[in-house]
Amino acid sequence: MNISRFARLTQRRGKTFLSKNVSSIQVIVFYYIVMTIVSLGLFYLPFFREAGSHASFIDLFFMAVSTVSVTGLTTFPINDVFNDRGVVLLEVLFQVGGLGIMMISTFFAIVSRRKISLKQRQLIMTDMNQPKLSGIVRMIRTTFTIILLCQVVAGSIFAVYFHLYGYYDNWRDAIFYGFYQAISAVTNSGFDVTGNSILPFSHDYFFLTSIMLLIFVGGIGFPVIMDFREWLQFKLKKKRRQLPFRFSLFTKIAVLAFVILFIGGTIAIFFLEKDHLFKDYSVSGMWMNSMFYSMTTRNAGLQIHDLGNFQTTTLIVFSLLMFIGCSPSSVGGGIRTTTIAIIGLYLYAFLKSEDNINIFGRRIDEDDVRKSVVVFMLSMGMCFFCVLFLTATEDIPLIAIIVEVSSAFGTTGLSLGITGDLSAIGKLVIALLMFIGRIGMLYTLMLFVPKETRDIGYEYPTEKIIIG
Repeated sequence: MNISRFARLTQRRGKTFLSKNVSSIQVIVFYYIVMTIVSLGLFYLPFFREAGSHASFIDLFFMAVSTVSVTGLTTFPINDVFNDRGVVLLEVLFQVGGLGIMMISTFFAIVSRRKISLKQRQLIMTDMNQPKLSGIVRMIRTTFTIILLCQVVAGSIFAVYFHLYGYYDNWRDAIFYGFYQAISAVTNSGFDVTGNSILPFSHDYFFLTSIMLLIFVGGIGFPVIMDFREWLQFKLKKKRRQLPFRFSLFTKIAVLAFVILFIGGTIAIFFLEKDHLFKDYSVSGMWMNSMFYSMTTRNAGLQIHDLGNFQTTTLIVFSLLMFIGCSPSSVGGGIRTTTIAIIGLYLYAFLKSEDNINIFGRRIDEDDVRKSVVVFMLSMGMCFFCVLFLTATEDIPLIAIIVEVSSAFGTTGLSLGITGDLSAIGKLVIALLMFIGRIGMLYTLMLFVPKETRDIGYEYPTEKIIIG
């Protein structure tokens, strides 16, 4: 049989099987599992490894999950195991894990002018957590281009900056690490390939501000990027405008939640550490460091201090920020900003005895409220159980375990240095958390829901019970 004919036949049968027996969510999760296995296989190749380096299967598996989920937790020093080619491989995997398998594959399909089928659009919609099919391909084209442009521009600027200001003596290292830092920040991966993270830049306000902007681009959400692009396009139009531009409700809530969490985190960190770790800093230095950690703990995992030097209360604040994470349809993990925003709005409406949750002249759908409550409660329960489990299996301080669990679920990558000391079962628990944090708690639940559900056709009588 002709190879191309065999491929077409296999594709047709695969589509038939997927459409009848498997949901889009299950297909997407399967793709990420396959990508993890492929990454694990690539990590074993000597081409990407330092000569004589050794890492166990469980450590490389942990690394594969951490890479595909763009978390940043590792059980060994990356620069001791992977060579420069291995670092480039990591950068490629950051793109796949951060932007999503379907976004990457669809963009190349667009470039090669291949037709995007309905089934592919459904998978894209699922992978990017979008509520509708319309405009999904256009959003991919726009956001992928913008994010790639940010990486190229920032990488070029960092390369020149690193060389001119003496961070790296030769152009090769300046370019290599300049682009790595740009890609790492935009994809919110947070892997440390030098052994010092970005500690040498702790007093470089230009670099820290640039990193925060790149983290924001990667974590604010692809639909938000699309909305701002259309708003800018609308403002630049010369012809007479018929209707004013309107941002989507998702964009408004995502940006509002992002800003509130950023400002709230900054203020909390500032007052907790101004007389402790930041006591010898200038006021501007205190605020800059507080802003940086408020941003990086939400998903990037980059650090400019040893986390062990922070107070326990500050580490708990870090854990809360990591648990929340970034916006949906972004490179980040956690319960997502819109989830915590809807939970807050629900509590506010309850206290005011209002039946509906209203914001920005719109009413939040009851189904979204239920999903937010379920995601929040189950995520809290899962993280609590993992903390409880790890305290029984690991001889590690409680606060270090809380940070590790929050970091894994939020796909952040910050750690108190205990990752390599975890037992095999502990590493598997953290790896599972990273994977769930990447695909999302809601999709994890829906993995076990049948593709088609049947209405029972009747309702039971309602009866009040005592609460509180």
